[in-house]
Amino acid sequence: MSVIDIIVEPLQYDFMVRALIVTVMAAVVCALLSCWLVLVGWSLMGDAVSHAVLPGVVLAYVIGAPFALGALGFGVLAVVLIGVLRGTSRIKEDAAIGIVFTTLFALGLVLVSVIPSQTDLSHILFGNILGVSTSDLWQIGILALVALAVLLFKSRDFTLFAFDPVHAHGIGLNPKRLGWLLLGLLAVVCVVALQVVGVILVVALLIIPGATAYLLTDKFTHMLWIAPLMSSVTAVIGIYLSYWFDASSGGLVVVTQGVAFALVYVFSPRHGLLRTWRQAGRVRNNGAGQHSSNHE
Repeated sequence: MSVIDIIVEPLQYDFMVRALIVTVMAAVVCALLSCWLVLVGWSLMGDAVSHAVLPGVVLAYVIGAPFALGALGFGVLAVVLIGVLRGTSRIKEDAAIGIVFTTLFALGLVLVSVIPSQTDLSHILFGNILGVSTSDLWQIGILALVALAVLLFKSRDFTLFAFDPVHAHGIGLNPKRLGWLLLGLLAVVCVVALQVVGVILVVALLIIPGATAYLLTDKFTHMLWIAPLMSSVTAVIGIYLSYWFDASSGGLVVVTQGVAFALVYVFSPRHGLLRTWRQAGRVRNNGAGQHSSNHE
């Protein structure tokens, strides 16, 4: 079988075309947001929101409502609860995140166990990208476009907030409002990625692309195109691998992104492990040379 056959054959099926479209949309918007999440240090927040949407998804399936509506509602609820708990008690942010997301996630598991005939736990937890319908495609597409538009429109404000919130406040911006807006976008983007990789693996799409781009460049503007490009390419490769090996689509999307990160972590020309070892070796050699010359 030729390379062209490997690429073209899956495109003969409508479910594969829909899967590829949804995957690319989710990969791009998640990767863009991940650039700011990595800089602000909100990786754990992404994990919290992605898990907290589970009860919303279950309830949406039970009552026949769009899954995106239920997931978005509980994603926003999680963000609000974490903010309220952090702002009205002595509880620190990491503890507030742990309390809220574990409680909501557990509530989702209880709902699944109570109404097993109405929901498919594996599809919710691990995604069902090959089962995306046309209506799901429209829901995800609209949410992705809204999130993408806001991210691009407010990109300068978000960047200033991430690097220097004090300066952002000094020039008239409201850091607290920007933070809430970023968290709201996080909830929306979690819903976009939910169908692709499921509740468990959403955080991977929200963190790995930004972290990979962060190792490749020192310029944030470069991160904003490296991360979506890397994320979309690896996501498409993951979908193709899932077709040819008959394996988990969401799992392979995340695995390919993880492999890309591992390669960058080792071989990055700027911040790779090999470069770090070479620099350390040069420092040791220079130090040894200076030491010997001093003895002479």
